Amino acid sequence: MEKSLEQLDYKGILQYFSEISAIPRGSGNEQAVSDYLVAFAKARQLECTQDEAKNVVIIKPATPGYENEPAIILQGHMDMVCEKRKEGTHDFLKDGIKLVVDGDYIHADGTTLGADNGVAVAYIMAVLSDKTLCHPRIEAIITTDEEVGMHGAKALDLSKLQGKYMINLDSEEEGYLLCSCAGGLTGTSTFPLKRMEASGRKLKVSIGGLIGGHSGIDIGKNRTNATKLLGRLLFDLRETSAYGLIDMLGGFKDNVIPREAHAELLVQEAPSGGLEHVKKNIEAIMEIYRKELAASEPGLNYQLEELGEGTFQVIHPVSFEKMLFMLINMPEGVQVMSSNIEGLVESSLNMGIFHTEADKVEMLTSVRSSISNYKYFISNKLNYMTSFLGGDYVVRWEYPAWEFKKDSRLQEHFQKISREFYGKEMKVEAIHAGLECGLIAEKMPGIDIVSIGPDISSVHTIEERMSISSTIRVYQFLEKILSEKIGA
Repeated sequence: MEKSLEQLDYKGILQYFSEISAIPRGSGNEQAVSDYLVAFAKARQLECTQDEAKNVVIIKPATPGYENEPAIILQGHMDMVCEKRKEGTHDFLKDGIKLVVDGDYIHADGTTLGADNGVAVAYIMAVLSDKTLCHPRIEAIITTDEEVGMHGAKALDLSKLQGKYMINLDSEEEGYLLCSCAGGLTGTSTFPLKRMEASGRKLKVSIGGLIGGHSGIDIGKNRTNATKLLGRLLFDLRETSAYGLIDMLGGFKDNVIPREAHAELLVQEAPSGGLEHVKKNIEAIMEIYRKELAASEPGLNYQLEELGEGTFQVIHPVSFEKMLFMLINMPEGVQVMSSNIEGLVESSLNMGIFHTEADKVEMLTSVRSSISNYKYFISNKLNYMTSFLGGDYVVRWEYPAWEFKKDSRLQEHFQKISREFYGKEMKVEAIHAGLECGLIAEKMPGIDIVSIGPDISSVHTIEERMSISSTIRVYQFLEKILSEKIGA
């Protein structure tokens, strides 16, 4: 751990965060970090189980005087979203995250930080290690594959746990008490592609520099989807230029608003007017977009790269028109704002991944809604559009909403401690993002759940950063939450 972090540390939180950051832990690559947590528990002689999904559950007995208090579950996930700079050489399968300290903030060197949800793991490890903290029985649940479908939470066997209360540590704003979240699903639209051989000059068009962000938390912040913008460019370019499409790619995670996208075009001297003519038309269109998006996407940029002359397999015009029609007309972003909670997005969708292959094109879309019926309406609409154009639509995974619990004793306890600790009550909110709380609540009927976390910004992007002072303060708040008895 950097000396600057060591000097700022409290109860080993930053030390633990540094240790797990050194272990590659992208979704689907969690064996090493899961084994690390098991070794951590065994070294402290704590009861620990690791299931086939690599979830880890660690039990710490109640301290003297707290034996009759209801058990409290602390919960977070060990995996992280892996994003890096386009030109970066970081290998998420074998390289740890390089932490950078900048004043009060920690960020990563050209990659996502993984504070979502590494900070939860660090908090849990600190609680489990602390021999001075007074608390009831602690049941720590650290799950896998949260970022790609909450598969770990789905596989959890919670039948042996005793927890009556649960504190989820997967939130990103201090002073807010989350008590509800949206449900969601991922839908995949697949269209067959026919190709034909054609000769000409290949031109690669790349769009980048967009802000991107989390497809739930940031969906209402007027972020532009790079894939949709590139689709718009291809649509507008048809008015002035003839071209063929060879391949197109945009986005890498269904739950991330794409920051970059590119397409490879085939340009013939006739009837297109030639490569220089097409390039000038693209430049003119992109300048229009840059002016249009100057306030919301100031970093928007594009590149044109000539890739030589030859014979290529171009997407057949009929297949291309169907693909472009879907790309242009598929709904995107906020669909409905909540009528009950001011400023809350109720329903949305995000085309997170778009890629062409030799014989097909796939579009992966993340759908979120606090209202189950509307979630399915959006999904059914995507299915209808896909089927109408001759494609297939499949829902790959989904998770339930976490419904608000009235008369929550845990919420009351948090507000009491907040008044003492902060001098004011926390702001109770719902979030337009998926938390594992809904799945766990389904498996443990009647459990009382809240979610908290320190200040973390730009999650799921390379600009992700975490406030050190907030991280320590929230942990000190958590200590008081655990040490003061809630009662049954």
